[in-house]
Formats: sequence, C-alpha cells, structure tokens
Amino acid sequence: MDAIARSGRRFSAPDLACSAAVAVVRPLHALLAAPSLLFFGTLAAMLFRPPDLQFYSLDRVAFVLLIFFVVLRALALQQSLRVTGPVTWPMLALLLLTLYGVMTQPYDAQNWSLFAAKWVVPFALFHLAGLVFEDAAALRRFETFALIVLAYLSLIAIFFLLGAEALIFPRYILDESLGIHADRARGPFLQAVANGVTLNLLGLIALNSFRRERLRGVVAGAFLVALPVAILATKTRAVWLSFAGSVVLSLLVSSSTRLRRACLGLACAGAVGLLVAASFGELSSSLGDRLEDRSPVEYRMVVYEAGWQMFLDRPLTGWGASTMQPELQKRISGFHQDAFFMHNTYLEVLVEHGLLGLALYVWMVIGLFRVGRRRGAPDLADSSFLDGQFRSLWPILVMVYLVNASFVVMNYQFVNGLLFTLAGMLAAQNRRAAAGGHVRAS
Repeated sequence: MDAIARSGRRFSAPDLACSAAVAVVRPLHALLAAPSLLFFGTLAAMLFRPPDLQFYSLDRVAFVLLIFFVVLRALALQQSLRVTGPVTWPMLALLLLTLYGVMTQPYDAQNWSLFAAKWVVPFALFHLAGLVFEDAAALRRFETFALIVLAYLSLIAIFFLLGAEALIFPRYILDESLGIHADRARGPFLQAVANGVTLNLLGLIALNSFRRERLRGVVAGAFLVALPVAILATKTRAVWLSFAGSVVLSLLVSSSTRLRRACLGLACAGAVGLLVAASFGELSSSLGDRLEDRSPVEYRMVVYEAGWQMFLDRPLTGWGASTMQPELQKRISGFHQDAFFMHNTYLEVLVEHGLLGLALYVWMVIGLFRVGRRRGAPDLADSSFLDGQFRSLWPILVMVYLVNASFVVMNYQFVNGLLFTLAGMLAAQNRRAAAGGHVRAS
C-alpha cells in the first residue's frame, strides 16, 4: 500500500474489478489450454482414493471439473460432442440399467460409489479422452504419466516384498483395517488383483515405449527387472497367469525385434526372481502357501454355485442391485462374512441384469476389441504413441482385463478409467482417420 501511495497511482473500482476478473480467468484459461493435466490429476485422485476409505471426495470433485472444462473447451473449439461408437451404446444401456437399480433402493453412498466406478467413470473417460488427447504432444504426455505410475507401483510392490515398510507411501497401504490382502503388495488400491492388473496394463504400455525407444538404457533395464518382481509381489495367481500370458502373446504377435527382446528379458527376469525368492526360506514359504491355498477356491465355488442358481431362477431380467446381495447371503452358509460378492464380473452382470445384461456386456467387449482394429489410414504413424504396432498389442491389453475380471468384479475406477481412456483414444483416432484427418503433430 505504501508503494502504491508513493507512486501516486489510484485504482478505480473498474480497474479493481478488471484485475479480479483476470485473476479468476487466468487459471481457467490454463485448464482450458492444457486439459490433459486436469485429466492426469483426476486419474491420480482416483488412484489414491481406495474404496474403503472415507474422506473428502477429491476424486469426484476432480471428475466433475474435468467434465466441465473438457466440454467447455470442446464448445469453444467447436469439437464434435457426438456420443457414438462401438462401445458407447452397450455401455450406456448397462449404465442406465444399473442406475435404475440403484435409484430403486434406499440411498447408500457405497452403492453410488460402485456405480460410478464401474460405469460412469469409464463411460465418461472413454468419450473425454478423444477430446483431450487429440495431438501427438498430448499422447506423449499420457505415455509419460503411465510410465511414472508404473514406476511408482513397481517400487511400492518391491518395497512391500522386501519388508521396507518405511519407504511405502501413502501409509494407509499398510493399514490392515482398510481393504483386503494386507499380506500382499496391494498398492493404493488396497486389493492385490487391482494392483496386479494395473501393473500388467501399464507394463504393456511400457513395452510399446521400449519398442519405440522411448524407454532405453538404464531406465529400460530397471523396468525389465522391476516389473516381474512387482507382479510376483502381488502373490495373486490370476495376476501371475495373465502377466505370463500377456508376455508370451506379445512375443508371438509383435513384428518388432526390439519388443520381442524385451519380452524375453521380462521372462528371464521373472525366472531369476523366482529362483532368488526360492532361496529365501520365509519368502519361498509365503509364495508356496499362496500356490497351495485352497480356501479362496472353495469359497469362490460356493459363491459361484449360489450365483448360478440365482440366475436360473431369474434368467431374463435378473435380480437387480437392490435384491441381489441379500438373496446371495440367504443362499450361502458355512462362511462368516459381513457381505458376499460374486468375485466374477460376468456372473455378477448375469445375476444382476439377466441375459440382457450379459448380452450388452459381450457387445461392449466386442466393441473394445473393434476399436483397436487397423483402419484405412496410411499407417497412423504420425502418432507418437498409438501407432499401428500398438494396435497389435491392444487385444492383449483387453484380454488381461477380461482374464482378471473372471476372478474379481471390476469395480476399480482407476483400472476401468485407464483401459477405457486408451479405448477412447483409439476410437477418436479411428474417427479422424475415417474423416480423412490424422493426429496432429503438436
């Protein structure tokens, strides 16, 4: 104030109002100019918000802001807001079916949270991704984000395996009262399968980066060593199976010599990791117990049998979200659980929505595979990330998701968001190629 007085300058009310307006508009302009940063912030909020932890819904706030700014930017740039595509219609139908079920029962925050994680988040991110990641620079930023998340999750898993708990962040990962699988590398998801499938999906993205020499040198070597160890640390058989299958399939389908060498490197690193683990008595015993543990299998078989009988009782329309859980609890005895879950995405859809729901889900899965098919564009090679050879890996990413969905219900919003963001990028690229355009170079 003294400086202003000495300068002899006076500010009128219009000047102050103009300055205030500029101060408000400037951050809004930054978000409109770089929506990918808000997109990454939203994904990060979803990554670090476990479903069993009650606190301010930062992820929901970020999600709403992302929708608002991306739509506002699309209107300003006159981008097409058409909601179409091979994934859109079946997913929208499943979203509306589930919404009806949630609205017909008393309000429950957890039910609405699961509804958002399973359907709203992936549906929205699928369509927003095509509007945000429309040039090579934005795609490159997404690739960088994916590699950073992979590095973080791998390190946390390795720290957990080595017992270096002081290095694990955030600390709630170690809280046994939250989530499940406290004895495994579960990461911020608080669930080992969710952590494992994310590591697997991001690992395939990293393989593509290695093929394009985005990853090289010491960093590439660290990735080849760390990823198999991180997968091993999840101590989850479904994750081990899907990871091994994805590496073998990538080795077989890729025409890139560099990528095939990376797959061989991952296989060798995994084999060495198993040998090292076998040489440590406590670790070897822990892994052996996981391989021989039959209790989860017995529990799942009881749940599957009860779920199948429920489907046979109502095969066409299903039981709906409001009555499925109470009915399942009535039919299961011998296990002391507060709540019972299907542990299978397809069975849950079948029991909740009947054959109609399963048909819609199969239609959606077919659409996911279709968005990765190569179109009539020259080579789609002007993209720094989603080139033709990435499309050969896309079916493997989808299969990793589907295999793990056979053992859990995919209600993890970061996992769903990651897969459907990639699908949305591919779908948008297909639309541009069909229109005679291509990914912009900057």
